Amino acid sequence: MASASLPEQVLKHLFSFLTSDKDRNCVSLVCKLWYEVERRCRRSVFIGNCYAVTPDIMIRRFPQLTSLTLKGKPHFADFNLVPDGWGAYVDPWIAAMSQSYPFCLEEIRLKRMVVTDESLELISTSFHNFKVLILLSCEGFTTDGLAAIAANCRNLRELDLGESEVEDLSSDWLSHFPDGCTSLVLLNISCLGSEINFSDLERLITCSPNLKTLRLSQAVPLEKLPDLLCRAPQLVEFGTGAYSSEVQSDVFSNLEEAFSGCKKLEGLSGFWDVTPAYLPAVYPVCSRLTSLNLSYATIQNPDLNKLISRCHNLQRLWVLDYIEDTGLQALAASCKDLQELRVFPSDPFGPEPNVSLTEQGLVAVSDGCPKLQTVLYFCRQMTNAALVTIARNRPNMICFRLCILEPRSPDYLTLEPLDAGFGAIVEQCKELRRLSLSGLLTDRIFEYIGAHAKKLEMLSVAFVGDSDLGLHHVLSGCESLRKLEIRDCPFGDKALLANAAKLETMRSLWMSSCSVSFGACELLSQKMPRLNIEVIDENGPPDTQSESCPVEKLYIYRTVAGPRFDMPGFVRIMNQDAAH
Repeated sequence: MASASLPEQVLKHLFSFLTSDKDRNCVSLVCKLWYEVERRCRRSVFIGNCYAVTPDIMIRRFPQLTSLTLKGKPHFADFNLVPDGWGAYVDPWIAAMSQSYPFCLEEIRLKRMVVTDESLELISTSFHNFKVLILLSCEGFTTDGLAAIAANCRNLRELDLGESEVEDLSSDWLSHFPDGCTSLVLLNISCLGSEINFSDLERLITCSPNLKTLRLSQAVPLEKLPDLLCRAPQLVEFGTGAYSSEVQSDVFSNLEEAFSGCKKLEGLSGFWDVTPAYLPAVYPVCSRLTSLNLSYATIQNPDLNKLISRCHNLQRLWVLDYIEDTGLQALAASCKDLQELRVFPSDPFGPEPNVSLTEQGLVAVSDGCPKLQTVLYFCRQMTNAALVTIARNRPNMICFRLCILEPRSPDYLTLEPLDAGFGAIVEQCKELRRLSLSGLLTDRIFEYIGAHAKKLEMLSVAFVGDSDLGLHHVLSGCESLRKLEIRDCPFGDKALLANAAKLETMRSLWMSSCSVSFGACELLSQKMPRLNIEVIDENGPPDTQSESCPVEKLYIYRTVAGPRFDMPGFVRIMNQDAAH
């Protein structure tokens, strides 16, 4: 049947079954009719780079949005590689949407954006049925802005401040939630540093019968947890506050009883400053847990092993390296449903290991957990043999991020590069979508990646490679690549210019402390005018550099918006002059 013969209502109904942005984008390319119908019925939009498009362009195309997800700074901002004041300001987005979407926009999800109190106040007064505000790794706002959200968003379902930097100006902002607020389903205030008014928190939880997720800040003492849990036995995910106190039998029994009453609890997090004697209080819920985040918990063995060995249904575990190899071996024996493992370093800058965590722990988990698909693993040593074994055990891996703390570390047994081991990962794991490389690696590994990682979407590399050839293999071979992050690698002009067309198919490329020259950036901007090519140099204005001078940091991204106009003095967009 020809697409033009389908009525618009039928097309709208068919499109409603397409939930991914990728699928919606594809159908919009079929013909003009499908494009028009799709844009008018699109309710949710994801924008992976706030400078890839302007608010006005988005609004013209999608006039009936209910949900926007918007990302700002590059991922390497998480490692302090993006200078303060770089950009990613959400104010113009909120101002534009407040005029165009007052009755339809219900959800805003932001990541690595600069958010002001003025924007939060505008959100709270402009969108009449606003329900969801997610601020992940955001900055620039205070508790005054949160108070406006609490006071004015009467239908608020989710408020998530995960990993954001919030200036605490008042401890009573929770009091601004109205007494009749019963809509809250998710509240994450774990990032807040100062005291909060406990009676306000208690009141809010009491009148929120649908609350499913509650993540508390470190300021909430352990003695208060039993009362909160008893008021919200319906919780599915709970993040404790400080989990330390002088050991008292009545406090322990109250806490154990409160956890026992949470019959739906599936996820735990928090556990700052743990007093080990109180850990058994959570044992009653361990058998139901599918998610356990201990990435801030300084729990050590044997207490850690005792806790994890009771969580037989775990699907996701985030933990510090205090778990050690013995704990990971116990995990492999008891948690057969594990899908995601993240092991973070407790002392990343220490000259000597403070724990016994090696490649053997990860090998054990790969062998014992058949559903394992996602790994982030910080360690101090690795071998090719271990990586080959992991690849053979888990060919279903979709995300593998290995971070060896000492740059350019070889196979510690053979002193050989780790090319063969990582090569096995990309060759055996056919569905691999995300990869982070570390250790001593030559251009050979990039040849493996270009030849085998055909579904790879994001690659992060640091302190690896021999020459431009490594970058050439990746850009010319990885046909699905969307994001490439590089730091301290010998990649330069030749590979970048030779694969310029590939950059238009990607979302972004970040390079810092590499061998790209200022002149090559100028040539690339002339060759690819639809790319924004940002040169970042905190040591002085980038436009004063000679053509042969290497750039400090380079951020390249595709855009339909043209050059941005909010750059600080240490940023130059190479094609800006040509655009004007």
